[in-house]
Amino acid sequence: MTPNLTYVLVVGVLFAAGVTLLLERSLTRVLMGVILLGNGANLLLLTGGRAGGPPIVGTTPEEEMSDPLPQAMVLTAIVITLGMTAFLLALSYRSWHLNGHDEVQDDVEDRRIMDLAERDEGPGTADEQTAGEPGEDDDPVPTPSGADAGRAG
Repeated sequence: MTPNLTYVLVVGVLFAAGVTLLLERSLTRVLMGVILLGNGANLLLLTGGRAGGPPIVGTTPEEEMSDPLPQAMVLTAIVITLGMTAFLLALSYRSWHLNGHDEVQDDVEDRRIMDLAERDEGPGTADEQTAGEPGEDDDPVPTPSGADAGRAG
């Protein structure tokens, strides 16, 4: 059985919109992205099944039965999407109650990693620099200072 082009396009749009929304900082948009991805997965699983009669022995000949596995997988995907939706709703509500917004903020480690990445993206790349010459962006090895000096070693 070949899938209908309309179903394929709808699945593609649902997945693309879901992934786009998942990359946002607002938990409400992340929730909408999870819901769209769940619906896209359900539609994708349903298009994978063969159309036919009910898979009940004795009511339909075996060669005309539909495959029950995609139906069971869709039910599982619905339960997983419902659980993720409930969790994200609770997380969003808690964030709104505590902070007055549902934006996910950068933590200190995220900022440190972004700073390190920006320093590594200097005017030249590692391939352009010779092996014996230090580059402009090379930082010296940090030495422990203050409270960390007692723990070093």
